[in-house]
Amino acid sequence: MYMGINRRTFIKSSTALTGALAAPTIIKAAGIKHAAPSDTVNVALIGCRNHGWVDLEDMFRSDKGVQCLALCDVDQQILKDKTEGLKRWQDKTPDLYGDYRRVLERKDIDAVIIGTPDHWHCLIMTDACKAGKDVYVEKPLANSLAECDVMVAAAKRYDRVVEVGMQQRSAQLWHDVMTYLASGRLGRIGRFHAWANYGYTVVPKTPDAAVPEGLDFDMWLGPAPQRTYNANRLHGSWRMFWNYGGGLLADWGVHLLDMGIWGLNIKDMPKKVVASGGNFLFPDSANETFETMNAIYEYPDFIFGWENTGGKNSPYGKFRGVLFQGTNGTLVADRESWEVFPDGDRTGHIQGGAILRADTMEEDIGHKAHCGDFISCVKSHNTHTACTVEQGAMSAKLSHIGNISARMGCVPLTYDDKAKTFHNPEADKYIKPVYRSPWKFPEV
Repeated sequence: MYMGINRRTFIKSSTALTGALAAPTIIKAAGIKHAAPSDTVNVALIGCRNHGWVDLEDMFRSDKGVQCLALCDVDQQILKDKTEGLKRWQDKTPDLYGDYRRVLERKDIDAVIIGTPDHWHCLIMTDACKAGKDVYVEKPLANSLAECDVMVAAAKRYDRVVEVGMQQRSAQLWHDVMTYLASGRLGRIGRFHAWANYGYTVVPKTPDAAVPEGLDFDMWLGPAPQRTYNANRLHGSWRMFWNYGGGLLADWGVHLLDMGIWGLNIKDMPKKVVASGGNFLFPDSANETFETMNAIYEYPDFIFGWENTGGKNSPYGKFRGVLFQGTNGTLVADRESWEVFPDGDRTGHIQGGAILRADTMEEDIGHKAHCGDFISCVKSHNTHTACTVEQGAMSAKLSHIGNISARMGCVPLTYDDKAKTFHNPEADKYIKPVYRSPWKFPEV
């Protein structure tokens, strides 16, 4: 029977109740030189409302040399609120912008944080690289396959430090999981599965309305198609509309699929992907993305899977998590804990859990360390960040391919990542978005 771990219990993530392995310490590669901690890194935040703001705050927490010179957002009220919130961290008042291009013109800004909706990531990131800025970009890396490729190319061409906001790569708990997997004690792994069940995937219908005062809605849309304003398409729920996001698979999926990519050392696209999805639990909802979905990614040596629903019943009592199934047992993990369920006596029963952050008393999911890693890499110009642009592109691409298969009605797809084609004309229409004029798809 499954025995859960209390999420408020202090359990060192290296704890193992039976036959534990020694846990690694998360360190940067040997030989990397870091600048003195007194060095100042001038940052700008583009997209201030939610995750971008959390990123900025954890950069402040992780390094006293961080200074925010500019805030940029399309909503004047958010700019006002965040300017007030910034007083907690610094005395200097930031300059305020509604157009990110004005931010990138400034020579005194070293790095930018991109906390915008997904459909904006590509343009801002590639423009920032061209302007000589280092970039912390929220996940998923981009909202399409082609955008992922041009972002990788931009980082390489302009030799910029890029960190993708997939902070599980910096969490000790996940490093412990990876150490266990690398030991081989789980045996031959034949299946990886990830899941997430969240009610926010269901967006209620609401009529279009007038654009609120202080919101530059045309700028919010940016390269996405022109349409009338609707409150339920903004502020988080934009993720459930294809022009701006990729649903739960591109939101939580990239975090969780990334653990499979990491644990199984995946470097290539799957042989085949087939996915099915729909809005079956709440058919009258407004969201375009799927509240219920299954995706299977076929690799030569294992099956790689994903599922989500708009309900709350979840495997192993975890409303989001992953499992690695091997010949000796099954490893199940989420951000709070990990556990090995042995198959007979082939391996021991092992448990481990996250510790609490002293500054917030929340589970340490690696976010502060991730943001600190970015600042450290900016100082030393180390492009080998904890989550590189290439790693971010891999998980984003898998999520997009799954979505494309489901959108096409459960059509099996094979993506040729070298030729950049599915060899299927209908599927190829989803590879590259058409940008609304005057915005143009970036060239690198």
